Amino acid sequence: MTGPDSAEPQNPILRAENISLEVINGGTRKNIITDFSFDFYRGKIYNILGPSGAGKSSLLRLFNRLDEATGGKISFNGKELNQYNPCRLRRRVGYLFQIPYMFPATVKDNLLYVDPSLSDDTIVSMLLEVNLEPDYLASNVEVLSVGEKQRVAMARLLIMKPEIILLDEPTSALDEKNSSLLLKLVKNKVSGDGITAIIVTHDSRQALMFDGETLLIIKGKLVEHGPAKQLISHPKTESGRSFLKGSGE
Repeated sequence: MTGPDSAEPQNPILRAENISLEVINGGTRKNIITDFSFDFYRGKIYNILGPSGAGKSSLLRLFNRLDEATGGKISFNGKELNQYNPCRLRRRVGYLFQIPYMFPATVKDNLLYVDPSLSDDTIVSMLLEVNLEPDYLASNVEVLSVGEKQRVAMARLLIMKPEIILLDEPTSALDEKNSSLLLKLVKNKVSGDGITAIIVTHDSRQALMFDGETLLIIKGKLVEHGPAKQLISHPKTESGRSFLKGSGE
């Protein structure tokens, strides 16, 4: 089983063992993920890097049962995912979508949906963490920009106090300032709260900013992995060199 440090004493928080995802489209079988194995550890950042269509987001969706693998096994805290109630699992393994989904109500309503017992002070504190002023509480989400919705969705995700956060291209709708704030927030949650962050990106520059362990996925296969700076500066495989050259790195 692969992992960032084979000598690490702790058990993996999330383990993927030979997982695959196959779909049938128009009678044709297509492999989206093929024989993927990796151990993810608590309190670390992982980047899943690769070109568009490589299967990165499909892999992420398997980790909290938004989709089901067609082969292999995924375990969370030593227990197979299919033994968890999906809704309860998703509170512990939270997902931030690239296009944020909001309930048709106010920002405050969206946050209270996660925990109706939240105090106003806690809600305001969560908004400030994602660089939104308290005035946003009464705003209808329909008037928010995509970037503002993304930040509300991040606050809503963190209210659940997840053990793992799955982030699908989390800065794609954010400007440079808010991208930097999100980056800092994720790093603080990882180092301070011991959260594990698994981040999908097609941009090697973003992987460098998040740092951590980077997994390069091409055509549904894990082709190599290693520390972000090392992998991006000195890829070991021909497919890795080809992708990184094409991405301008």
